[in-house]
Amino acid sequence: MKLVYRYIFKEHLLPFTFALLVLIFVLLANFLLKSIDKFLGKGLDFWVLIEFVFLNLAWILALAVPMAVLVACLMAFGRLSSDNEITAMRSSGVGYRTLLFPSILFGVIVTGYMIYFNNWVLPDMNHNARKLSADISRKRPDMQFDVGYFIEALPGHTILIGGKNDDGFTDITIFNTENNVTQRTILAKYGTVKTLNDGVLLDLNEGVIHELSENPDEYREIYFDQYQVVIPVDNLALTRNDSNIRGDREMTYEMINEKIDGYFEKIANVWERIDQRLNTELKLNVLRQHSSEVIHLLLEDYEFRLTDSLSVENIPGSLEKFNRRFSNLKRGISSDLRLIESYGNSINKYRVELHKKFSIPVASIVFILVGAPLGIIAKKGGFAVSMAFSLGFFIIYWAFLIAGEELADRGFLSPFLSMWLPNFILGITGLYLCYKTSKEQRFINFDWISFLKFTKRKNHDITVPE
Repeated sequence: MKLVYRYIFKEHLLPFTFALLVLIFVLLANFLLKSIDKFLGKGLDFWVLIEFVFLNLAWILALAVPMAVLVACLMAFGRLSSDNEITAMRSSGVGYRTLLFPSILFGVIVTGYMIYFNNWVLPDMNHNARKLSADISRKRPDMQFDVGYFIEALPGHTILIGGKNDDGFTDITIFNTENNVTQRTILAKYGTVKTLNDGVLLDLNEGVIHELSENPDEYREIYFDQYQVVIPVDNLALTRNDSNIRGDREMTYEMINEKIDGYFEKIANVWERIDQRLNTELKLNVLRQHSSEVIHLLLEDYEFRLTDSLSVENIPGSLEKFNRRFSNLKRGISSDLRLIESYGNSINKYRVELHKKFSIPVASIVFILVGAPLGIIAKKGGFAVSMAFSLGFFIIYWAFLIAGEELADRGFLSPFLSMWLPNFILGITGLYLCYKTSKEQRFINFDWISFLKFTKRKNHDITVPE
């Protein structure tokens, strides 16, 4: 039996590796196409670009691994089924649960690694990727000196270049556009442009400087063989900022729990303030489990009774004073209740991220339950069919996950249910498919899948006219 376990387990390794590389390539290419405008023309160092790609591989890996597990399972069981090895094993007394055990073990191992990765590695890489992206966005672009266009990117200067050669530029004209400065125009036959850490160096050769001072009668021409112009430019070099502020996707399990505890403490403080206003000042018996609607109804009832009582007493100015004081009190309580609601939404958001750290890795096990029976049924589909099935199920899974996250952030669904419901739905579907497959009940026909292998007709089936 151990031989069967090892054999089926190994069948998953190569398809998993191949599918993971393909998925990483596709997701990374899509990400780079969307982000390429952030670093084009920035004059970034090659290793900065490598770092940018490497840091963003973390979230790509977190998405690609469960899908690669599904592809591997489909291909492994599809290959075993197409070669009739499943039939041979089952005829030898090997049950379906025995065949499924190595796949489940493979999914459990992947899940364990991904839980560790999502909790300890992914948050730091997401945090560093966001910081690097912000640093790149703040960086001024490396100046593009195009021939025949006025270049106005350099502060206080406009440049026109007539031509370009291997060593530099030719027919260079530089206009000084700064206010309250002597008007200056520089002409040069040729020159080079170098980027410094904090500016741009123009090394000019064989030219003339035309200067016109504030006095129109004063005009000068200065001829030169070599002349250098240094133009300071802010943020031309990439500066790294160290920020300790982290978003919800940049926190570990412990950080998120501390954040949630902090919000609960804030809610408790706000309730104490509400309790002081209502139960101490107004002598109302308002409990913390009461909803905001109940509190507003109690306030309206209290206002109605006090207004009616003061109207009967008819004390001059007492009614106006009460209305003014009570109006301020209601606004303060309404503001506190909205603050509590805001804190509650923040708690839901962090709890969603907390459950996501575990629900997405566990999807690897769920996809095993779905992939094994589908692989046996589909048989000869190959890599393309396995990838298509995986993509379809993953789109469904991710659609549920995104919708659940949105509903949980708005308070319409609990964070636990929003993140685990896709696993429950696909898990129940997988168990049902496993049950049907174990009973050898084929209820889905995949014989139409033939777009990878085209069959040829035999010669005797073709009628050749005489």
